[in-house]
Amino acid sequence: MAKIDAFFQLMHDNKASDLHLVSGQQPAIRIRGEIERIKYDVLNNDTLKLLLYEITPEHKIKQFEETGDVDFAYEIPGLARYRANFFQQKYGIAAVFREIPSKILTCQELGLPAVISKLAALPRGLILVTGPTGSGKSTTLAAIIDEANRTRKDHIITIEDPIEFVHQSQSCIVNHREVGIHTKTFTSALRGALREDPDIILVGELRDLETISLAVEAASTGHLVFGTLHTTSAPKTVDRIIEVFPSSEQMQIRSTLADGLRAVIAQVLFKRIDVKGRCAAMEILIATAAVRNLIREQKTFQIPSMMQTGKKYGMQLLDDAIMELYNKGWISGEDAYNKANDKTKFRPLLKYPPTDFTEA
Repeated sequence: MAKIDAFFQLMHDNKASDLHLVSGQQPAIRIRGEIERIKYDVLNNDTLKLLLYEITPEHKIKQFEETGDVDFAYEIPGLARYRANFFQQKYGIAAVFREIPSKILTCQELGLPAVISKLAALPRGLILVTGPTGSGKSTTLAAIIDEANRTRKDHIITIEDPIEFVHQSQSCIVNHREVGIHTKTFTSALRGALREDPDIILVGELRDLETISLAVEAASTGHLVFGTLHTTSAPKTVDRIIEVFPSSEQMQIRSTLADGLRAVIAQVLFKRIDVKGRCAAMEILIATAAVRNLIREQKTFQIPSMMQTGKKYGMQLLDDAIMELYNKGWISGEDAYNKANDKTKFRPLLKYPPTDFTEA
């Protein structure tokens, strides 16, 4: 047992999402969205380096020494998997570990809207799950992939950096590939995947033009493709995909994306005030014929109004989802206000509304 495993056990026992180990500081864990210090000695650079290197693969140590950044996954059998990120900062080495539960929760157990689980049954198309770092994108995707794994008879390929949730093959064959170990880049893995008889492809992150281009192409040629982006709303996600391409190619990608897109889920995590735990507010865009026409005709600014009238398809705006959580008594008015897109709707919920200089 590695010395650092005691921190992971503490983290697991306290239901923490993240562990922070930083040279020159006490260790800390994130519980329900808030950082809390651990009663422990201040870590110095040499001590922390020994602690971290004990669990780090040799090739990852070499990569870290050369670049100052590295990602990998670490597993404690019977406890959980951890996504590790090491980086150099002013006072030495630092690391952040995100716990990835060994048990994959279903869409029903997570309380996701019914339309989310239906996405697992689609024969082809592009489905994007977006949101800031730590908003639960991987958990939502894992639930959808699990649904497909249990209900379909297909081949699923996941491409991640590093591998997070591990799916055991059930009705489907599931192959996990990690960038840097099983393949050089997302692009090379995605290009290779098209020759590996896949039905469903999960791309951990759509980072660059080539990866996005290949993902859109795969979705347009009969595959069901899932991917993540760091955007804050469904309409902005569509714009972001298009804006990655040179202006001379944007009309073509608009058309291809309109044909291939099936859904965009933008989510935000909240700390619950009624019970210990967290909950997600989701903006859901379903690519109906009308939505596809708006994408083709460069009218993405009209998508929010289309989402308001598309509730029968399972569509919802983020602010409506946040208001629903507030009305249930699950989240505070302050939290709702801080994470809402249209803050004016939420100002009446606050006892002392702040003067937001960004709205001046």
